[in-house]
Amino acid sequence: MRAARVSVLEGPAAVTVEDVEEPALEPGHVLIDVHEAGVSFPDVLQSKGLYQMKPDLPFIPGAECAGVVRRAGDDSIFQPGDRVAAFPILGAFAESVAVPEERVFPLPEAVSFAAGAALLMNYLTVHFALVRRAQIERGETVLVHGAAGGVGTAAIQLARAMDARVIAVVSSPEKRAVAERAGAHHVIDADDFLASAKELTGGRGVDIVVDPVGGDRFTDSLRSLAPEGRVLVIGFTAGSIPEVKVNRLLLSNTSVVGVAWGAMWTNEPEYLRAQWTAITPLLENGSIDPLIGSTHPLDEVAAALTEIDERRALGKVTLRVR
Repeated sequence: MRAARVSVLEGPAAVTVEDVEEPALEPGHVLIDVHEAGVSFPDVLQSKGLYQMKPDLPFIPGAECAGVVRRAGDDSIFQPGDRVAAFPILGAFAESVAVPEERVFPLPEAVSFAAGAALLMNYLTVHFALVRRAQIERGETVLVHGAAGGVGTAAIQLARAMDARVIAVVSSPEKRAVAERAGAHHVIDADDFLASAKELTGGRGVDIVVDPVGGDRFTDSLRSLAPEGRVLVIGFTAGSIPEVKVNRLLLSNTSVVGVAWGAMWTNEPEYLRAQWTAITPLLENGSIDPLIGSTHPLDEVAAALTEIDERRALGKVTLRVR
């Protein structure tokens, strides 16, 4: 089969597509013919050796995909021909992948393979962030940084589905259009987001900040919070990790909340299926519908990764495998 491979840790440009052996079907696994794979920022970091998970070289990257079951064990809940989304963690950028059954999920017939591949990393991370970590309540105001990216558009849609008011922060007219398509109630410019957020909330501030960006926006994110507000730390696509002067947290009883979705499901593997069960009705009624920014053939995996690395992605980036 054909698959993307990381053989040297020199970034997206060094990722190649090669012929490799097909994976064997181990007990408790499901063998999936991949139709579409999702591309995310951790894939970029892995290509540089900068992610916390450092697999031995060479490896096939790709954490999420959607496709059709080819084979499963006799006691599996899946049958050949079933449409599924899957979270292999590694190996999704290939024509076939074997995935532990607890990380394979039924894909509704009305949901495309591209949308299925765009759901797992972003939507389940944001679901965990909003529901478990922030304990979001109806009517709260959620400010979303990086609102035109995969995590950002997922946050807009899930927050809306939870009856929150959403303020999206963007840095260009093109990204504004994406945030509007995702369903944001308000879209504001990154350069003066603090003043704009305060104005939109009558000076009170926002209840939740979703921050996959980090960098020099962080202090103003804290300043944008209403009393008992919380900043959700999801990632650092800006490249720098901000520091918190904790005395700021005392001023309005605010919180900085870490969002380690991977640590959560690693310790509680059944949590993934509970999350999938929770978002499936939102998929079926159209409350969430992943925005696909660009789709690349598998042979253009380096270009797909570079698009994310250079922060040019508008919506989710996917790879079409078959």
